[in-house]
Amino acid sequence: MEELTFSTLIAVFEEIFGRGVFWGLVVIAAVITALYVYILIRDRAVSMHKFLLAQLSMPVGAVAAVFFVLQITSSRLSDMGGPIDWLVLLGIALVGAVGFAILVYVVQSLIRKPQDEG
Repeated sequence: MEELTFSTLIAVFEEIFGRGVFWGLVVIAAVITALYVYILIRDRAVSMHKFLLAQLSMPVGAVAAVFFVLQITSSRLSDMGGPIDWLVLLGIALVGAVGFAILVYVVQSLIRKPQDEG
């Protein structure tokens, strides 16, 4: 692998997660992102109350993402060897935290409309 291209990354992720799981995750992420954009356009503002609750949920998302990746790859934390392994694990946790916060915000916004807030 002489150069890192987008198609190479897709092939690597398909190999790690399996084709169905990887593309399923891509579709789920696209749907949640589209719902988030819809909610931002619909509400024309970010609710700070919902945003705070979404931020408080971030550790749950980080742990869930790390747990998911460790389960899907049949790995354990004791398999982490060098600094790059820990950096990748931190990156997974960061993406999981942000993704879960967006999901929590979207779910709250779909359940409680802006006029329902006090």
